[in-house]
Amino acid sequence: MIISPTGQTAPRLLTFLDRFDRAAKQTEHLTGHPVAFAAAVCFIAIWAMTAPLFHFGEMWQFTFSAVTSIVTFLMVFLIQNTQGRTRAALQLKLDELIRSTSGAHNVMLTLEDMSLEEIEQFRAHYEKLARTAREKLRRGQPDTGTPAITIG
Repeated sequence: MIISPTGQTAPRLLTFLDRFDRAAKQTEHLTGHPVAFAAAVCFIAIWAMTAPLFHFGEMWQFTFSAVTSIVTFLMVFLIQNTQGRTRAALQLKLDELIRSTSGAHNVMLTLEDMSLEEIEQFRAHYEKLARTAREKLRRGQPDTGTPAITIG
């Protein structure tokens, strides 16, 4: 929203990215719906039933190949957009949990920006914590707690 000099809010102009995001969300919803699946099955059935009319010719085969190739090509971009948006939202939710949890290590907020070697150090440490917890359980001890982490 844009606030005008009079203090009233005016709708913000939609950018290309806003429009694409909106279209991607709508397409995601529509293509994930059972009706879309039923429509695809009907398309395949109709295509298969028309085979004798076209004598199983090249044009008949090309139509199906072309349509499925185009749909697949476009869906790759829509799926990538959806996954990117979902991944970003999930990362923010995890960041908020880390930030708001007492005793959590804030360095984990940017773990995805670290080198693979640094991430591996964290993974090895957490793997050691898990082994220790399993050993405690085998001895009948609780595996809960917040052990200190020192990674250097």
